[in-house]
Amino acid sequence: MATLWFKFLEMFLQRRNRILRANASIRSLVAETVLTPNDFIVPLFIDEGENVKTEIVSMPGYYRMSIDNTIKEVKELYNLGIKSVLLFVKCKDELKDNTGKEAWNKDGLMQRSIKAIKNAVPEMYVMTDVALDPYSEYGHDGIVKDGEIVNDETVEALVKMSVSHAEAGVDMVAPSDMMDGRIAAIREALEENNFTKVGIMAYSAKYASCFYGPFRNALDSAPGFGDKKTYQMNYANRIEAVKEALTDEEEGADIVMVKPGLPYLDIVREVKNAVQVPVSVYNISGEYAMIKAAAKMGWIDENKAILETLTSIKRAGADLIATYFAKDAAGILNG
Repeated sequence: MATLWFKFLEMFLQRRNRILRANASIRSLVAETVLTPNDFIVPLFIDEGENVKTEIVSMPGYYRMSIDNTIKEVKELYNLGIKSVLLFVKCKDELKDNTGKEAWNKDGLMQRSIKAIKNAVPEMYVMTDVALDPYSEYGHDGIVKDGEIVNDETVEALVKMSVSHAEAGVDMVAPSDMMDGRIAAIREALEENNFTKVGIMAYSAKYASCFYGPFRNALDSAPGFGDKKTYQMNYANRIEAVKEALTDEEEGADIVMVKPGLPYLDIVREVKNAVQVPVSVYNISGEYAMIKAAAKMGWIDENKAILETLTSIKRAGADLIATYFAKDAAGILNG
């Protein structure tokens, strides 16, 4: 019987798919998804002071740095072939309130950081987080009234913040707040103030996720009451994500984002199929921390896990990936 089966294969098996998996050379030649340092956006956490480099306990190997050390890091990233950074700042507690006014202080930490980085590495494409949670005494992404995060007044604050970043020299603002109508309002304000070259990367499908914990530790921005479910999306929803992305595209977003990454790869593909602008994905702090923890225990190969994770995100449809693994991944890819 076995002999008959092999004769059948010799006569009729016309497609042998394993031929294209035979060795590393052919696998590289036919790879459908290719990961490069050009795909990465590097999130950077910036703190006040000089020569500050504080490791974030829940994000091993990642740091909150002062501007001087941040500039050194940016130079190193650019030499690795990474072209973009996304800035977050840690606001002092005494500067936090319920208006977020420190967010548009022309001499604020974010504004000084933008100027310093653009002066030191003009070619680096600088993006900035636009949301009120680092500046809010309540740790929420918007202004609070009677226990509610109000939409329209928050949008007014986000507009001021975006214009302030543009005045400091930012290349692209990245509203991460999930307020309704903020992309249109920011686009209009940028146009009115003649910042016609400043882009908008909209956090369009940002889900209310448990995986944000380490990030909130990094910036001390956890909500002081309740949660963020009245403005961030329900993780049970798919169609809503497409609707949000299409709305942001229509309002003037240059790039739309899905956040988090790994638990939402189906959403990435849905959004990619729906929009006509590039799609970014944020491979977030909790995803980073899980791989770091498993690697520390010896349960996985960290380098292999990094590349497989980032490739899966790109394969799902991401044009850009904001990731804490960017520097490590670039080093691996560059050999």
